[in-house]
Amino acid sequence: MDYVGLGSSGLRVSRIAFGAMGVGDPRWRSWVLTEDQARPLVRRALESGITLFDTCDYYSGGRSEEVLGKLLKEMATREEVVVATKLGNPMGKGPNARGYSRKHIVEAVEASLKRLGVETIDLVQTHIWDQSTEIDEMTAAFDDLIRGGKILYAGATDMPCWQFAKAVYSARFRGQHSFVSMQNHYNLVWREDEREMIPFCQAERIGLLPYSPLARGFLCGIGRQTERSRTDEYAGKWYGRPEDKRAAETVESIAGARGVQPAQVALAWVLQKLPGAAPVIGATRVEHVDAAIAALSLRLDPPEIARLDGAYAPRPKAGHS
Repeated sequence: MDYVGLGSSGLRVSRIAFGAMGVGDPRWRSWVLTEDQARPLVRRALESGITLFDTCDYYSGGRSEEVLGKLLKEMATREEVVVATKLGNPMGKGPNARGYSRKHIVEAVEASLKRLGVETIDLVQTHIWDQSTEIDEMTAAFDDLIRGGKILYAGATDMPCWQFAKAVYSARFRGQHSFVSMQNHYNLVWREDEREMIPFCQAERIGLLPYSPLARGFLCGIGRQTERSRTDEYAGKWYGRPEDKRAAETVESIAGARGVQPAQVALAWVLQKLPGAAPVIGATRVEHVDAAIAALSLRLDPPEIARLDGAYAPRPKAGHS
């Protein structure tokens, strides 16, 4: 396993992050693993050198945090792992049980601390973005939580680059702790962040934690059907253009020539495109963890990179909205 610094912070994380959306309660999503089912995956991740584990309060209604916290406590010391979670999605019926007000941020962090069973969360990130967020209030709330020892670092997930830049510069101008990371959607069939977000983060030394590096399984083999791909409402919305299918075919062609899995090629491409990033993988089988680790040693040559790059067609509009 390789390790990289998370942006300009002193925190070092494994080059592969374990995403725990698939850990928790299958009543939330049919493909989610129970505690007993997830135990071998977390064990394999730790044995492979993965130290960054990412979840969210919204996953399985909080059960993902509970299961992940319990399994990490069973198998690792607190100093060995970096625990990351997210907040912002609805966690109740009231109008303040979501978003990025000081009230919700503080309450959500307190609840996540209890579910994870830790005294401090290493990295807390915004999740689904709310365009109406009062950015100065949000950054001040995160800064207070850091100064109070509840969290060590704050990060963000997808948002318009201009609002992310405003949050970063606003915090720095006021002498506050600023976002150290961006968890962005990035893979061979979704490269819109190459326009603004990735260059901004690289220029400002903000760590990148790209999620869905395998496009929710779309790049794992043509015609491959899993429970998640069958039921995932986002996969059908985000992927499936003729150009996307052409990219998936190119991945499979290169994988066949190399004698490796398509998932390894797709992940290796992300790792080479973003040398300092730590892609978040959503493993639901031990073999998924093994394939991700194998991708670390797969070096694509320039002609292969050119073929993969050439299969992509930009979307007319960046972002998810």
